[in-house]
Amino acid sequence: MQVTPHVYAEHIDDEAVRHPGGSNNYFVGDPAEGMIIVDTGEQDRKWTGQILSAYEGLGRPSITAIVITHGHQDHIGGLDRVFEAVHAPVRCHPKLVKRLADIVGEENVVKLRAGERIPTGGGVSLLAIFTPGHENDHVCYYLARDRVMFTGDTVLGASSSTVHDLADYMKSLEKLARHRVEVICSAHGPVVPMPRGARLIAWYINHRNEREQQVLAALGKGIGDVDGMVRDIYPRNLKKGLRQAAAGNVRTHLHKLVKEGVVEEVPATYRLKAE
Repeated sequence: MQVTPHVYAEHIDDEAVRHPGGSNNYFVGDPAEGMIIVDTGEQDRKWTGQILSAYEGLGRPSITAIVITHGHQDHIGGLDRVFEAVHAPVRCHPKLVKRLADIVGEENVVKLRAGERIPTGGGVSLLAIFTPGHENDHVCYYLARDRVMFTGDTVLGASSSTVHDLADYMKSLEKLARHRVEVICSAHGPVVPMPRGARLIAWYINHRNEREQQVLAALGKGIGDVDGMVRDIYPRNLKKGLRQAAAGNVRTHLHKLVKEGVVEEVPATYRLKAE
């Protein structure tokens, strides 16, 4: 599917297995002059087969680079097969170089620099934006010509993202918000076009800030345990299966607040169980 003049999306229907709204890989540039592939999907042969079929459908364009958003398996699992088909240099965060070099060879992996522009066909380039938070090796890519942000797992099209370090994550969202974004091309969920694409990053920031205020309010009420905060913040009818995710979300906010010196963590105490 062509998304913008220089972006083609290949949608993978894995919604029932892992990701709300399915997953996406992208070809960026001009099929007649050269293109970049964004991520290589899961190791599943059907998944990589779809990527390579899309490559064939575009006329087997010259691939100037394979760029990776981060090192989770559903983003690098198909790297060996895709690399064998297109023989393009692999570009990634410096923290991911060694791992990918073990897959395709050290000579084929080139580390990115923050703010580097990666050229492709059609007179366009991708700007590499280091965006830790979801993972510490995460990179988003901005196509200024089409005002498209490739957000990997930092911003998703149909759900919120899991976060490893919320303090870093919020700074990364602020980085993305500085660019004139109209279309969000995320790794999972639908492509988000104008006008929603232009508003989605701001929504992510506001949503996290609102949740942080709720955590602070719970602490202000004297609620000091995660389960108590979940009961205070989330709806009473929250499904049991979602409570664990909610608790994890609260913990990420607490870790951020501790890191920033706003909250202190009081060690747990122990006592003998009653006979």
